[in-house]
Amino acid sequence: MQHIVNFLTARINSARQDLMVLAVVFGTAFFQFLWKFPLMEPDEGRYSEIPREMLERGDFITPMLNYVKYFEKPPLHYWLNAVSMTVFGENEFATRFPGALCGLLTILFTYHVGTKLFGRREGLLAALILGSCTGFLLQGRINLTDMTLTFCMSASIGCFLLASRHDERNKGGYYYLFYSFSALAVLAKGLIGLVLPGGVIFFYLLVCRRWSLLKEMRIFTGIVLFLAIAAPWFILVSDRNPEFFQFFFIREHFQRFLSNVHGRHQPIWFFLPILLLTMLPWSFFVPQALVAAWRKRKEQDGDVLVFIFIWAVLIFLFFSKSNSKLIPYILPVFAPLSLLVGLLFSRALDGESFPRRAGKLLAAVLALLGCGVILYPHVVADTYISSVGGIVLGTVFLLEGALVFLAVRRSDPAGLFASLCAGGLLLALVAPHAAFSTISERNASSVELCRMVTSVATPETAVVSVGYEQGLPFYTRRRVIVADGLGELEFGAKIGDQTAWFMDLDRFHQLWDSGRHVVALVQPEELLRLTSAAKTPVKTLGKDKRRVLITNR
Repeated sequence: MQHIVNFLTARINSARQDLMVLAVVFGTAFFQFLWKFPLMEPDEGRYSEIPREMLERGDFITPMLNYVKYFEKPPLHYWLNAVSMTVFGENEFATRFPGALCGLLTILFTYHVGTKLFGRREGLLAALILGSCTGFLLQGRINLTDMTLTFCMSASIGCFLLASRHDERNKGGYYYLFYSFSALAVLAKGLIGLVLPGGVIFFYLLVCRRWSLLKEMRIFTGIVLFLAIAAPWFILVSDRNPEFFQFFFIREHFQRFLSNVHGRHQPIWFFLPILLLTMLPWSFFVPQALVAAWRKRKEQDGDVLVFIFIWAVLIFLFFSKSNSKLIPYILPVFAPLSLLVGLLFSRALDGESFPRRAGKLLAAVLALLGCGVILYPHVVADTYISSVGGIVLGTVFLLEGALVFLAVRRSDPAGLFASLCAGGLLLALVAPHAAFSTISERNASSVELCRMVTSVATPETAVVSVGYEQGLPFYTRRRVIVADGLGELEFGAKIGDQTAWFMDLDRFHQLWDSGRHVVALVQPEELLRLTSAAKTPVKTLGKDKRRVLITNR
């Protein structure tokens, strides 16, 4: 134990050794059993099928989903997934690998930034904090575009911060990295990759009155570099698809932010409880860390603290104001908040401002969570956590709460930090086994039924998804007919003649009775309607908790 404490608290250590330890510990957490669970609906199926189709068609410019145009996101995440599939094959591990890698790289970059700004100990603590945020680790193991954006945006803003330091010797290198990662952030998720870093920088220059930085930012050559990376895809996709500009820039940016066009409206305070839960156990120290950073803004290196404060708060407020909210949107604030919390604990190790109140409150909440998670499967009949999983997760919470309580009682910042790191990491390691299997049963693609399709369907067979199952094209390696609801395929379905591939339930029933071989993945309620309405008998091939696979032969 003392060896671990010495490693955490040392002011000087080999950066190579630190990075190796971080890579091994968190690489294990991110990459363990990525192949174990089927793709979860709807996001993982979607973000796996698009790059698969890119590889199949040999077209990396126009994204397509179920073989119709899909312009909701830029292509960087698809390209990374396509490369991963080329290396590892078209499987669950390959589709999740890029997101997990971006999560790990965000941790390593946070170490680099913290070390350059404050010192080795602060950088290490910040990286450990970020890596042991349970929500950060778990979301990094899911195939989402948000972790790719998080790494690119964190690297972009962090590189600007490093370049802006008065004594930085490699200003040019960091500024050009800033422009490069900003371009990659745009390719990851659109204009927010430029707007948010630009907003952080503008308010920093305004608050700290450092307008002189404009003279050293290599603006002309930086813009050229930015455009050289970001512009080619936008030019090519717009040239090949005249409808791209209106859909991508107007609908997917301005209307998404200002209206409820995607049906993802949440109250303005939505991300407060989300941050509290996803950044556990460190979220309890965020308020004190933010207040401390602002109070010290006039001290030495105060400009750096102001920058990190603006970095975290502005991005949080931006997504809170947006009318489109999903849990992963908050991921880009984790790195700056981890830097501030790491600085708070480093000062506590030096005998300054031990976070006693936050520690006591956290210990009590962890104890309540532990009891609640253990009891939850026995009180709620339909739950994502099994009784064994509840015992495992609840025990982790209780153990962590007890260790936190003892560390606070002894005023031991090193023990408190080590307990929180170990508890957060342990929770992230056991959660996939304790809860993901149950989650998979309810939300995962119907992988066994999809694979069954390939054994009974010929090239002439009409494979139908009644209600679009995102994983069906990926697992069957073919286009499917979508009946009853276009969903996010509505835009692509209206381009060209797609009538043979999109239909309502009446046309699906006609297809069923047409004499053509049909294999359909349906929900149980549709099976009842079809059985009562169809003239051709319904044969059940298989079923799971979500879907039933049927055929008319």
